[in-house]
Amino acid sequence: MNKTIIIRGGGDLATGTISCLHQCGYQVLVLEIAKPTAIRRSVAFSEAMYDGETEVEGIKARKITQFSEAEACWQDGIIPIICDEKAEAVKAVPHFAFVDAAIAKRNLGTTIDMADLVIGLGPGFTAGVDVDVVIETKRGHRLGRIIREGQAIANTGIPGIIGGYGKERVIHSENAGVFHGIAHIGDLVKKGDLIAKVDDAPVYATLDGVLRGILRDGLPVPEHFKIADIDPRLSERENCFTISDKARSIAGGVLQAICIYENGLCRGEGRK
Repeated sequence: MNKTIIIRGGGDLATGTISCLHQCGYQVLVLEIAKPTAIRRSVAFSEAMYDGETEVEGIKARKITQFSEAEACWQDGIIPIICDEKAEAVKAVPHFAFVDAAIAKRNLGTTIDMADLVIGLGPGFTAGVDVDVVIETKRGHRLGRIIREGQAIANTGIPGIIGGYGKERVIHSENAGVFHGIAHIGDLVKKGDLIAKVDDAPVYATLDGVLRGILRDGLPVPEHFKIADIDPRLSERENCFTISDKARSIAGGVLQAICIYENGLCRGEGRK
């Protein structure tokens, strides 16, 4: 039986799904862009695109340059990740499932014919049209739910509430330029602390808390780009270095959808 799953995206939410499927015995191939912009870099397999190899909760991911190198990674228990913005792997690597985990809030080119089972995470996909199923990614009662008809809840642009804070905990660039990080993931910060610069423009902490995520140094950013994330719960510093509850809930929905498919129970409304 083919146990290979191709996953688009290696950010922190995608990493929850990648880690889950890897530990469940699937051969996962991750597709990324050349310069990922994950904020929660300490728990994102996408960091391997810069460092060559990275590790999250004891699981390693390694950058490869040819699809043929994936097999060696799987043999060594390592997740291969490759720059493949157009998903050419779909034509080159035998697989049974494709998961679009880019969390781009829009469809980046995923179609229902890219695998026997195609799954989209979050807004931007329609179950039964461009994917077989959609997994809800919005915090709340429906998080991780499998959607067989229609779409996930539309993106509101407002971050979920953590420790009583929503939009205040996420920091965006006020101008375009090159990002220069000053603070580091896991640092305790106070409101008003200088944590970064975009060109020469200072970026200050918006509240007291733990710096849960910050963009990689040296990347060019447009205006209003997400560059940092603060967790107001000072006691939760260790959470900066582990896969989040949200990512694990989404991963559970993906795994459930795959198990349902493998047991022949449902193929999605688009595959009647």
